[in-house]
Amino acid sequence: MTTDLLGSAELTQREYELFRQLVYAQSGINLGPEKQHLVRARLGKRLRKGGFKSFKDYYDFVLNDKSGQELATLLDAISTNTTHFFREQRHFQLLAKMVEERMAALGGKPWDIRIWSAGCSSGEEPYSIALTVHDLIKNSSKVRLKLLATDLSTKVLSKAKLGVYEAMRLGTLPPGFGKAYFRRYGDRRSALVQVAPHIRELVSFARFNLMQERFPFKHQFDAIFCRNVMIYFDRPTQEALIARFYQHLRPDGLFLIGHSESLNSLKHQYRYVEPASYRK
Repeated sequence: MTTDLLGSAELTQREYELFRQLVYAQSGINLGPEKQHLVRARLGKRLRKGGFKSFKDYYDFVLNDKSGQELATLLDAISTNTTHFFREQRHFQLLAKMVEERMAALGGKPWDIRIWSAGCSSGEEPYSIALTVHDLIKNSSKVRLKLLATDLSTKVLSKAKLGVYEAMRLGTLPPGFGKAYFRRYGDRRSALVQVAPHIRELVSFARFNLMQERFPFKHQFDAIFCRNVMIYFDRPTQEALIARFYQHLRPDGLFLIGHSESLNSLKHQYRYVEPASYRK
């Protein structure tokens, strides 16, 4: 009886507006009117699992949960996470060029390469960054990679930390990277692989909300990847976010966004390099 009731629960326009405003305030994600059915489908699963009688009951529960865990669960459900290894490969070529040029300029001096993958999803992007840089610095004892990977979703972060993927997903890796940096996961019949331990150790994963007014970083980054994240934000949110990124990027540092994104209509101080690629 309960299952039937929950299965037929409707998300009213008023209820949708409550969720829309909450999600925007907490994550910056701007849900348009066309997303109402998607929100109903994704939150409907949570209603059934938690035994809530209506979407308004669930909304009230989220607001009254002092731990913030249910809000995190809601944002996990709403967030869309689609990615693959070396997605938009040109960015990794630019990163490699930047690392090579900087190492040559330093002439053997120590360097901590600091990179931030903001909106890292299930880990394919930061591991692609780690593979790119590690392949260049593996023979140097004075150059170290310090790679931060953050996301709002605790669910995808758990997957990213484990670093386990379907073997068929390795098809987008550069030649030779698969055997060198991945290990079979499970028994001989397993179709899963895991990122090698020495690569996983290069990445620090953390939950982080990009809507924070101040970012708590002591050091500037040599490169910031924030790709296919800002498409969910409205213009004022985008402009505020890229300004904060700018503050935490070292002079001449790389700022990389998704190829479906552009800073053309936004106020910013970045220098255009090529589509979806900028420098401070």
